Amino acid sequence: MSTSRDALARGAERLSAAGIENARLDARVLMAHAANDALYDQFLARRVAREPVAYITGTKEFWSLALDVGPGVLVPRPETETLIEQACREFPDRAAPLHAIDFGTGSGAILAAFLCEFPNARGLGIDDSPEALVWAERNIAKLGLSGRCELALADWTRAPETSFDVILSNPPYLTTAEVETAPPELGYEPRGALDGGTDGLAAYRALAPLIAGRLKLRGHAFLEIGAGQGDAVTAILAAAGLEIVRIVPDLAGIPRCVVVVPEKTVGKVSPSL
Repeated sequence: MSTSRDALARGAERLSAAGIENARLDARVLMAHAANDALYDQFLARRVAREPVAYITGTKEFWSLALDVGPGVLVPRPETETLIEQACREFPDRAAPLHAIDFGTGSGAILAAFLCEFPNARGLGIDDSPEALVWAERNIAKLGLSGRCELALADWTRAPETSFDVILSNPPYLTTAEVETAPPELGYEPRGALDGGTDGLAAYRALAPLIAGRLKLRGHAFLEIGAGQGDAVTAILAAAGLEIVRIVPDLAGIPRCVVVVPEKTVGKVSPSL
């Protein structure tokens, strides 16, 4: 049997030859999840075929939470953690009994992280993909959050007509052209979680009136956006009667999270309330 060092070198070389970036890191992660050399070789073959590492290992860390992921659900990205950071900033009282909704909950990553930070909060995750909700249900149960979280298979427009303190969403925001020319790894993930239409803004047009009609007076919405979409998303939200508190960059410096409040509350309502 090869040594771990030999196996790592062999795996990294194989992945590098297939044109995969971060070949050594991927090889190391796959080796850590493989119980034997045969399984490691299977993992490498799947990665050479450009299957995402998270699908191969069946897990992805988000906000220090080990989430189960696989076919049918979007793999959580580190930049999405910006939404949780901003929610914690706006609501410094971790004991607050907040009511949150996550539009397009996918794996449940955002909602799970939020509920872990706010132990007295309740949450509702909505997604129109039954495949994605299987993973969300698994993660919510795994983290012991089922008592405070409801998941619903529904179109966004069927969200309860009630008010929420917190609205969260990482909607699809790539343009159709970007999806069609994306790296092959993206082809494994559900297109509905990625494709935002011709201009990448279709989801924001759908979300804007829903947010305006469901956000409490002192509530905040936290939306992820793609690179260069700040002005366009701001205009869409403003047309629905919402105001932008700020747009926050992720760790790569890309404007990523739009913090939104109801119209005429900026400067009048303390963001900590």
